[in-house]
Amino acid sequence: MLEEAMTAIAENGLASLTMSALAERLGTSGGHILYYFGSKDRLLLEALRWSEAALAEERRTLLASRTTAERKLALFIEMYLPRGARDPRWMLWIELWARTASNEPLRQAQEEIDLGWQQDLETLIGKGVAQSRFTVPEPGIADRAAQLLALLDGLSTRVVLAQRGAARTEALASAHSAAELLITRS
Repeated sequence: MLEEAMTAIAENGLASLTMSALAERLGTSGGHILYYFGSKDRLLLEALRWSEAALAEERRTLLASRTTAERKLALFIEMYLPRGARDPRWMLWIELWARTASNEPLRQAQEEIDLGWQQDLETLIGKGVAQSRFTVPEPGIADRAAQLLALLDGLSTRVVLAQRGAARTEALASAHSAAELLITRS
């Protein structure tokens, strides 16, 4: 159900999605969907949480893998960026960001999901520093991770919205270049 909701939101946006149209796609009733989710905002949030839970598992696997810190960082960046224009996962993020300013529960959920990415990137960088694979200039690991994530958000937004000159390949190159500047290799 959540995968189909994610696809429907990505196709047409949350504003134009009706519970009855989604229910028809799922072969159920709009009342059934409302019973479980209560609102479109809640449906959006649960679809995003479902999507992000799968990525959190991928990050855990990546962090536990026996590969170099540099390779882990490259894979982390690749995992973070959208696959291309209108990537369903990223379309959920665009919809969420549009609503967080006026919706405290959505803002808190966004912070919670963002924190997982932040902590995992800090862990990855910290292990690279401990292995003498990375050198992190001041202000330190947490700040450098936050800076890299902010850059990735900006690049991702450009890719998912298909802005001119913002394909995934260019975004990956920019992200890797920025990561090397923020987290120098030892």
